[in-house]
Amino acid sequence: MSPSPPRLAFVVSSPRSGSTLLERMLETHSQVLGGPEPHLMTPLAHLGVWANADRAPYDINGASEALRAFVNQLPCGEADYYRSIRAYADTLYGRWHATRPDGLVCLDKTPAYALVLPFLERVYPDAAYIALTRHPLATFASYANSFFDGDYAAAHEYNPILERYVPALAAFVRDSATNRLHIRYEDLVAEPEAWLRRICEHWGIPYEPAMVTYGAKAKSRPEGLGDPIGVAQHDRPVTASVDKWAVDLARKPEALRLMQGVIERLAPDDLATLGYPVETLWAPLEAARAQSPPEPPKGWNRYRLQRLAIVRLRAAVRGIPPMRAAVRGVRRACEAVLPPE
Repeated sequence: MSPSPPRLAFVVSSPRSGSTLLERMLETHSQVLGGPEPHLMTPLAHLGVWANADRAPYDINGASEALRAFVNQLPCGEADYYRSIRAYADTLYGRWHATRPDGLVCLDKTPAYALVLPFLERVYPDAAYIALTRHPLATFASYANSFFDGDYAAAHEYNPILERYVPALAAFVRDSATNRLHIRYEDLVAEPEAWLRRICEHWGIPYEPAMVTYGAKAKSRPEGLGDPIGVAQHDRPVTASVDKWAVDLARKPEALRLMQGVIERLAPDDLATLGYPVETLWAPLEAARAQSPPEPPKGWNRYRLQRLAIVRLRAAVRGIPPMRAAVRGVRRACEAVLPPE
């Protein structure tokens, strides 16, 4: 069995909360190993004794009951189950660390981990955690504009990320007994050096000034379908996007009404825990309304074209049953034709 990495760190956040920016800065450190989001722990959290998978090519209820019965017969019950999950993950994280053994910290920032935090804490109670939060309206505006070409309703129908992530992250920040550090995105971009120093202290590694100017020492990485382009436009953190959401919503009355309803459904205590109390949540919107800046023209690039195509095709497949059936047929044909990798 491969040894586990010397130190494992998780950044937990919602999608579009600035975790890519934070990782770009952190992985500039000579002792930090970063890279693509592995999504290693998420599927494991939905096996057996913890929860059921939504879809599986087997009887998930029967398998879950059988696994629970099996786990109950183990000498230490669930503790043995979680140790086995830890051993599996340690092997893979350890092999990852072996690709660059000089790295002291292995950094995993998969956003979906925020939705399985109780499981993750059971498996890795001794890991170092960073809870990165961002103004919820900025988070959703970025999500809608990055992946749905500005269509807030389509984005919310596809994934109501605020209703899912805000309660999960608030419970973690408020109640977790892990070694965790809570950082607001707005504070990070305003005072990057101060917060990077705190992270290095949190991890027990020396601070390196080059972390702030991450663009000058960016490490090559494979870019995925969901990778944003904003971080790559700058060499260091900028505050330009902090209140960009307010300008966007000031121009979109229907989107604003949708987001007002979303905020009303969130617990005020959760919002306050994450650093965004209801009393001041909408203040940037009032300032944006007073300024009434004109909407800039949207530029075209590969990323936007790719996203726009996905949005349009997704809507077509959802609304036209024959097209949905055709796409499923193409997928089955591709699976039959493609050789195993």
